[in-house]
Amino acid sequence: MTMSRRLPLQFAVLAATLSALCGTAYAQQAKEVTFAHQDMLVPLRLVMESGEVEKATGYKINWRMFSGGGDVIRAMASGDVQMGETGSSPLTAAASQGQDIKLFWISADIANAEALIARNASGINSMKDLAGKKVATPFVSTAHYQLMAGMKMDGVDAKSVNVMNMRPPEIAAAWERGDIDATFIWDPVLSKIKGTGKTIATSGSIGKRGAPTFEGIVVNARWAAANEAFMVAFVKALNRANEEYKATGKSWTPDSPQTKAMAKWTKADPKDVGPAMALYSFPTMAEQVSPTWLGGGAAKAMANTAVFLKEQGRVQEVKPDYSAYVTTAYVEKAMGK
Repeated sequence: MTMSRRLPLQFAVLAATLSALCGTAYAQQAKEVTFAHQDMLVPLRLVMESGEVEKATGYKINWRMFSGGGDVIRAMASGDVQMGETGSSPLTAAASQGQDIKLFWISADIANAEALIARNASGINSMKDLAGKKVATPFVSTAHYQLMAGMKMDGVDAKSVNVMNMRPPEIAAAWERGDIDATFIWDPVLSKIKGTGKTIATSGSIGKRGAPTFEGIVVNARWAAANEAFMVAFVKALNRANEEYKATGKSWTPDSPQTKAMAKWTKADPKDVGPAMALYSFPTMAEQVSPTWLGGGAAKAMANTAVFLKEQGRVQEVKPDYSAYVTTAYVEKAMGK
């Protein structure tokens, strides 16, 4: 009797085990991935429009749009999203909290896409002239980070400057009213205020002095390791799109198919696509793996950003090294190394 009662239980356990194993195998073999994208005007949009990665790999890609890098990081932490794009500040916050992610592609060096603009007749001609002035920027953004870094580089005491926390629409309105003397901001506000202001510094000029900011693409580390062929194909497509932009981007018009694709995925006005993209820099594969970016520079930039985020109360600790959250592996494989 004992044997007859135990046999069904053993079979049940065996069946449950087999079912779990089959489920795990299915999950590993399921060719599907969810990618969290934003509205930055970067060549990735051409990859999204073409469907080339899906065709090359057989994977189904669920493209989901998010309003900011913080939202992307939270979605990845929940497990609902395997890949996504985010700025260096939210990325650093996630790494500082130990999230299991890898930065594997620099989608854009922010370069001159963010800038410090001083109002005409404000008397501001350099960073040092900011003392005693009202300067607006969205707090804990890459623009805020670079404003503070630029002032520090030039020996400006941050306490001597009235740095004001404003969202982009509020900055545009404050500029129109004459309530602020300067702002560190990005498009579309940047384009609107340039006509009545002077460029004092850009994210590119400050970046070259040691405080670069970037837009990057990150992936769940475990998922990436289990889907290496997809990762390599994805990198190849990203590089192809970058090369297409570099070869033909200057000739795109609002009616060009590339412009229409960019506008479709970002909700941007087609006439703004060309000028906005021209402010960014898109690293080649060789540049991606160089010491400037994935080969060391990105981790260094994250370490510097982490110090800033801790000062702002956004992270609890600064890790001694951020290189564990950056990988050159997939770009190197795409290059045939």
